[in-house]
Amino acid sequence: MTEETSTESHLSVVMTTDQDEMAQTTGVTSSSSRGSAVYFECFVVVIGVIGTAANGLVLYALMASKQHKKQELIVNQNALDLYSCLFLIITYGLKLANVPLTGSVGYWLCMLILNENLLWCGVSAAFLNLTLITIERYLKVVHAVWSKTNVRKWMIYSGMAFAWISGFVHQIPVAFESSAVINGACLGYVIWKNPTTGMAYVIFYFLISYVIILVIFIFCYGKILVAIRRQARVMASHNPAGSSTAQIQSNKIQSNIIKTMILVCAFYAIAWLPENIYFLLMGLNLNLTFLDNAYYTVLSIAFLYICANFCGH
Repeated sequence: MTEETSTESHLSVVMTTDQDEMAQTTGVTSSSSRGSAVYFECFVVVIGVIGTAANGLVLYALMASKQHKKQELIVNQNALDLYSCLFLIITYGLKLANVPLTGSVGYWLCMLILNENLLWCGVSAAFLNLTLITIERYLKVVHAVWSKTNVRKWMIYSGMAFAWISGFVHQIPVAFESSAVINGACLGYVIWKNPTTGMAYVIFYFLISYVIILVIFIFCYGKILVAIRRQARVMASHNPAGSSTAQIQSNKIQSNIIKTMILVCAFYAIAWLPENIYFLLMGLNLNLTFLDNAYYTVLSIAFLYICANFCGH
C-alpha cells in the first residue's frame, strides 16, 4: 500500500516537473520572440479574413445561382471552410489580444479557443467532406449507372451532417485531454498524461488526415481520368470522320479533370505536409507548441489551401 502511494506521488512529481519545465521553456521563447510572433499572428488573421471573404462570396454565388440544390456537398465544403476561417480570425485575434488566462473564464478560453479546439473541429470536418466530394465525383463518372440508381439525396445530407458531427466528436475530447493552462499560458495538444498515448494519436492523425485522404484523392481522380479517356476513345471510334466537335469537347473535359486532380491532390499534399510533420514532431516531445513561430508558418501555408480550395471545385 505504501509502495503504491509512493509510486503515485513520484509520478505526480515527475508530471508536475515536466509541465513546469515546458512552461518555463515556453515562457522564455514567448517573451524573447513575442515581437516576431505578433507579425505571424497578424499574417494568420489576414489569411483568415481572405478565406472568409472568398468562401462567403462562393456561398453567395451558389445560393444566387440556385446551384446549392444541385451541389450540396460543395456548399457544405464552403460552409466548413467559412467556419474554419472565421475561427482562425477569432482564435488568433484573441492570441493577439493576449487575454490573461485566470479563473474559469481563462480555462474555458484555453480549452475551446486558444488551444485551437473549435478551429480544428471545422478543419477536421472539412477534410472528411472533401473526401466525400471526391467519392461522389468518382461514383458519378466511373459508376454512372449505379450512382443514378442507388445514390439518394438523404445519403448526401447524411454525409454532410456526419462530416460536421465527426469533426467535433473527434477533436473535442483530444483537445481537453491534452491541453492545460500553466503559468498563464495555454498549452494545447502537448500535455499528455501518457506520452505513448500522445504519440499514438499523432501517428493516427497523420494517417487519417493526410495519408489516407491523399490515397483516396489519387485513386478516385486517377480512375475518373481513365474512364474519361476510355469514353473519348469509344466516341472517336464510332465517328472517326466528323468527330472534331466531340473530340474538342472530350479534350476539354479531360483537361478540367486533370486540372482538378492536380489542384486537389498536389496542393493538398504540399500545403498540409508541413503542418502534419510539425504535429508529428510535437508528439515526439521536442518542446514544440502552438506558440512557436514555426507553427504559425506551417499553419499559414495550410490555410492558404483553405483560402484557395474553392477554386478546385
